[in-house]
Amino acid sequence: MARSTRTGAAHKARARTAYRWGTAALAASLLSALPAPAAQADDPALSIVGNRTQPVFSRADAIHQQVDIETEVDSDGDGRRDTVRMRILRPKETDAGLKVATIVEASPYWAGGNDVRNHDVDVDVDGLPAHGRPAGSERVPGLVTPYEESGSAGLSASSVPWSGYTDNYFLPRGYAVAQVDSLGTGGSTGCPTSGGRNETLGAKAAVDWLNGRARGWDPEGRPVGAAWSTGDTAMMGISYNGTLPTAVATTGVEGLKAIVPISGISSWYDYYRAGGGVVAPGGYQGEDADVLAEYVHTRADREVCRPVIDRLTAEQDRVTGDFTRFWKERDYLRDVGRIKAGVFLVHGGNDWNVKTQHFGQLWDALKKHGVPRKLWLHQAGHVNPMPLRMEEWLGQLHQWFDHWLYGLDNGALTAPPVEVEQSDFSWRQQSDWPARGTRDVRLWLNEGGLTPLPGKPARQKATDQGRTVPAEQLVADPGTARPDRLVYTTGPLPADLRVNGVPEMSVRASLAGTSPYVTALLVDYGTDTRATAGTVTDTTQQVCYGEGIPGDTGCAYRTRHRTETADFKIVSRGWLDIRNRNSLERQSPVVEGREYRLEWAMQPQDHVFKKGHRLGVVLISTDHDYTLRHPAGTELAVRAGISSVTLPVAR
Repeated sequence: MARSTRTGAAHKARARTAYRWGTAALAASLLSALPAPAAQADDPALSIVGNRTQPVFSRADAIHQQVDIETEVDSDGDGRRDTVRMRILRPKETDAGLKVATIVEASPYWAGGNDVRNHDVDVDVDGLPAHGRPAGSERVPGLVTPYEESGSAGLSASSVPWSGYTDNYFLPRGYAVAQVDSLGTGGSTGCPTSGGRNETLGAKAAVDWLNGRARGWDPEGRPVGAAWSTGDTAMMGISYNGTLPTAVATTGVEGLKAIVPISGISSWYDYYRAGGGVVAPGGYQGEDADVLAEYVHTRADREVCRPVIDRLTAEQDRVTGDFTRFWKERDYLRDVGRIKAGVFLVHGGNDWNVKTQHFGQLWDALKKHGVPRKLWLHQAGHVNPMPLRMEEWLGQLHQWFDHWLYGLDNGALTAPPVEVEQSDFSWRQQSDWPARGTRDVRLWLNEGGLTPLPGKPARQKATDQGRTVPAEQLVADPGTARPDRLVYTTGPLPADLRVNGVPEMSVRASLAGTSPYVTALLVDYGTDTRATAGTVTDTTQQVCYGEGIPGDTGCAYRTRHRTETADFKIVSRGWLDIRNRNSLERQSPVVEGREYRLEWAMQPQDHVFKKGHRLGVVLISTDHDYTLRHPAGTELAVRAGISSVTLPVAR
């Protein structure tokens, strides 16, 4: 999962910098981020002005503490309960009676990662890997700087750099910040299991310790508690670090008041599987649960976890892709009703690593169970939104934490809960997502293209070449006849068309050959300059948002969207294994050449097809960068005239 998930740290400047804003309003905003004199040592207290915590505590004088916390599990089977290592920065006034809330980021990446090899995705005629795991398919190490342990608890933190921005911004405002090594990584014991129950309970132990419900020991082995903690806790992070907050929240643990999952997984099946098939996260073709566990497995004495990771390989099932007990254990959606925290969801519309389905289905489940929620949906990919929209991000995150962790009546729940970034990079506020007034529009796949009415049934065929030809090549030049795809487009659109929600396919089709996949691609045809998944650092705009220390300035460069000008863009994708047409949990027999009614969903999207562009649906079998790649030659036959796509269209 996002191996490049270093939360904001990659953008920090490495020299102490003063910054002057161009307007009085922004100057006032900056001043609020700078440290002020602390409260009297004999009566330490938060400073709250206008229902907002103020920066009155010193980051440089903060206390650094390390603790190993006992969990509820023994995932490495050594007869002792696993422990997780937590590193804490807290205002020095907490040693004089000040009690503070804590912002926790749990991660398997703090100690870096290992070079590992992905699975071979070229399969033979029997659906088995053609070459096993080939050399040369090593995973790209994450951009996370390994944390160097700095000794005993109680040390001054003036020389302890901290990844991200929570220490610079939130600690001066009266928060403790903490990092937790997930089980099997860094200084923790236990084993990594890529979303297994043990990892959830490992991160949960940090919340329990902050509330006095779990035992902890300092580096010298002495018992230590959290007398300085109010018990109220927030969890946040991006990717894996954004997945663990959701996982812990679904336990219903007391004391977890707020979570901020940024590009987080809501069900691990939908990360490594789709529609009954083996489908990779974007950019990591051939990765699976065992590969990720192997990558983050950085604890000491690694041999103890060898049987656990081997079991992942056996149970993840790269042959059928069915939704088995293994994946049910890693499905957080089934326990959303237990969440007691306020949830601030953030996701990128161009995120093909942790795909948009993860925020979409979690957002719907939160609504169903009445969980307080907030959503940011931006135009980038698998990135942290902080440097894209710095003042707004820090302001709203500050408001969210102040409300949930310190009970401030600051309007956190009265503003429109959804903010969506538009194609021109402006932001739209709305009361829900999809936008209210969105209605389903059904378009039919006819011989003449996509039309509002069904047409004369006609059988159309394509021969699969996706093993060697990427989808981006298969969707290009829709007016050119080629035998390896089926293309259906509208005419030029008479007005802008906003699709927001989940596009759904209903197709009458058959397959003859070795590939079981049917892939649908929603395409925007029209030359335009559009956002891609990446961002670009703007080194001319550095912002100092908080108090720095040597090596950690509390400053960051802004970023902007990376764009490209192209004749088309693949807006959404969806995959189905025809053997799972009736159930994700088990396969049904398939007769070659027999037509079946196939229904499946694409990834949720919020995209405007501009006036004059054409909207297209392209059907193929193998999706080169996502599905397993069977030998070329499978024939996909689609019954045009009675097949359709349903689009959620906003007014």
